[in-house]
Amino acid sequence: MKAVVLSSLLLAGQMLAQGQNRIAEGQKFLYDMVKDYILRAADKMPEEMYSFRPTPEVRSFGQLLGHIADAQYLFCSAVLEKPNPRPGIEKTKTSKSDLIQALKEAFAYCDAAYAGLTDEDLTKTVKFFGREQAKVTVLSFNTAHNNEHYGNIVTYLRMKGIVPPSSERQR
Repeated sequence: MKAVVLSSLLLAGQMLAQGQNRIAEGQKFLYDMVKDYILRAADKMPEEMYSFRPTPEVRSFGQLLGHIADAQYLFCSAVLEKPNPRPGIEKTKTSKSDLIQALKEAFAYCDAAYAGLTDEDLTKTVKFFGREQAKVTVLSFNTAHNNEHYGNIVTYLRMKGIVPPSSERQR
């Protein structure tokens, strides 16, 4: 009987230890998911379609990727409590290879903001858009922004007959 109780206590302790940062882990999971979709979509779109824009008043596919890359620095510099490097990718990069590299670098910068976060860390506030915001709010905004623009990317891909990564058959 003592062995059963001891085993149950050890198992309960392990389960608690594994799930102590469920909010932080959830934030990173959602960010990683859309990051993967964006990078795979950037790779799937042919180079000659990076200048494609569905209507004259919207960003081209390449500008959209540059905007997403620039935004990673905006959101994650706030969480990291560092000055925004403001690389201006949307205005300076046009080739597929340059934009994919810039996206990878921007996501790597943001990865540092998500790395090792605890649920307690997420409650700390930082200055963002002129006011104090919880870090979880800033990171949620980043993921929402990435998802918003991934939705744009999906439309651009579909208009060119390309199946977006989130709709590919699971292997």
